[in-house]
Amino acid sequence: MPFAVVLDTCVIYPAHLRDTLLRLAERGLYRVLWSPDIIEELHRNLVKSGIDKRHVERLAAEMNGAFPDASVTGYASLIEGLTCDPKDRHVLAAAVRANASCIVTFNTIDFPAASVDPFEVEVIEPDTFLLDQLDLAPGAVLDELVRQAAANRREPKTLRRMLDALAKAGVPLFADKVWRRALLKGVSDAT
Repeated sequence: MPFAVVLDTCVIYPAHLRDTLLRLAERGLYRVLWSPDIIEELHRNLVKSGIDKRHVERLAAEMNGAFPDASVTGYASLIEGLTCDPKDRHVLAAAVRANASCIVTFNTIDFPAASVDPFEVEVIEPDTFLLDQLDLAPGAVLDELVRQAAANRREPKTLRRMLDALAKAGVPLFADKVWRRALLKGVSDAT
C-alpha cells in the first residue's frame, strides 16, 4: 500500500501544483489525505482570490469524488494537545489521526521538529516531495506531466510550459530536474 501523505492547503491552492500532486496520487505513487478543515481553507482562499464560489464547490466535490478515502475525520480532539503553530494544528492532527508518513507544505517552519517528531510525521516541502516521487518513479512522473499538459484546454499545453508553471508555483528544482530528464529521454517541447 502506498504511503499516506497529508497535503496542506498551501500546496493544493496553486492549480497546476494541485493537479500534479493529485495526478501522481491517482497513479498510486502515494495515498493522498486532507481534512474537511483543509478543504474549507482551500475553499475560503480560492473564493477570496476571486474564483467563483460554484467553481470552488465543484472543485472540492471533484477532489472528494476522485479520492473518496482522502478525507480524514475524528482528529478534533487531538488539536488542543499539539504544539505546532496554532493555525496548522488541524493539519498535524489529521496526519496523526490518519497515521500519515508526512505532511507536504510550504510552511515547514510552522511545524518544528519537537511538535512532529513524537508522532513520526515528516514535514516536507513540495519541491522535495516531488523530487522524491521523480526518483522513485521517473517514468510515471514524466508520463503524467506530459498527460497533464496535453489535457489542458488553456496554457500551459506543452511540457516545457507546464514545468515553467510548476516552477512559478513553488517547485523549481523539481521542474528543472524533470526537464533535464525529459531531454535525456528525447521528449520534445511539443509533446
